[in-house]
Amino acid sequence: SPMGRRLRIVVGTAITAGLLCCVGAHSSWPVRPPTDARVRVLAHRGVHQPFDRTDLGRDTCTAARSLPADHTLLENTLPSMAAAFAAGAEVVELDVHPTTDGRLAVFHDWTVDCRTDGEGPIRDHTMDELRALDLGHGYTWDGGVTFPLRGRDFGPMPTLDEVFEAAPQGRFLLNTKSDDRRELAMLHDLLAVHPEWSDRVWGLYGSPASMDHAAALWPEQRVFSKATLKACLVDYLVWGWSGAVPDACHDTTLTLPINLAPLLWGWPHRFVGRMAAVGTDVVLLGPVSPGDVGSTGIDTLAQLADVPTGFDGYVWTNRVERIGPALQEDAP
Repeated sequence: SPMGRRLRIVVGTAITAGLLCCVGAHSSWPVRPPTDARVRVLAHRGVHQPFDRTDLGRDTCTAARSLPADHTLLENTLPSMAAAFAAGAEVVELDVHPTTDGRLAVFHDWTVDCRTDGEGPIRDHTMDELRALDLGHGYTWDGGVTFPLRGRDFGPMPTLDEVFEAAPQGRFLLNTKSDDRRELAMLHDLLAVHPEWSDRVWGLYGSPASMDHAAALWPEQRVFSKATLKACLVDYLVWGWSGAVPDACHDTTLTLPINLAPLLWGWPHRFVGRMAAVGTDVVLLGPVSPGDVGSTGIDTLAQLADVPTGFDGYVWTNRVERIGPALQEDAP
């Protein structure tokens, strides 16, 4: 009947409009990146010794499975950070631990056993004890036959205040290694004494419990964890089709594996633009698969080529000495 046909037309039009709306919200086809869009580099560990990730476990001593490199720099040292910034990093990631004499030591591992000639957790030592260690002692490229970095001068293990002083223009992502509120209180006190350093902290990440405490301790500081990432992405997958950006996605940092990011509504440009509008940075990690341990990065030129054209965010890399210069060559 004519009434039935009109009803079918109205329903069909509504369904089509809904689909187009949904597709439009999901797709970035009508959205161009900002004219000033650029890829920025976040250097995980600075310039450091690469290692074999095969069957990598959480407690694997990566220094013992180092791969031959064309440099002798060590992660979390001052020369490493300087080289990362020189290679084009805008942010360098580092790790902090409290010492028994009230300093914040910068070192990746929980203990010194793997990389140095010392023993025990970082937080069980004084800073003077840590400074006396041979930072290259445990590195081997041939399964322990030789240790080519032993006895070299990398400078002593630095403190966080020494890092800030050595790179006055640098910005840093700080990783806290425990739920110990003492180290957060120490960091808060350090920045209170040196407010000029507050802007040097690009972000802070760690366990959900420690980051909850950090957010309460100083709300103005950008903090994130697996819990904040999950809260944002779960809500966004439910509501992102509508254009809404959940509160959990506001004023935070999102680290996204490059092989999973396309699942998000509006990836890449619409999504990144929505996040930027609510004060959130997007950081692309390398591709991940089940069972991966540690932080995969955009570490090869092939992976860099998979970063969307016009991406206006950060790439997390373990090979800043490769990725930074490649981006500089491609810059207009």
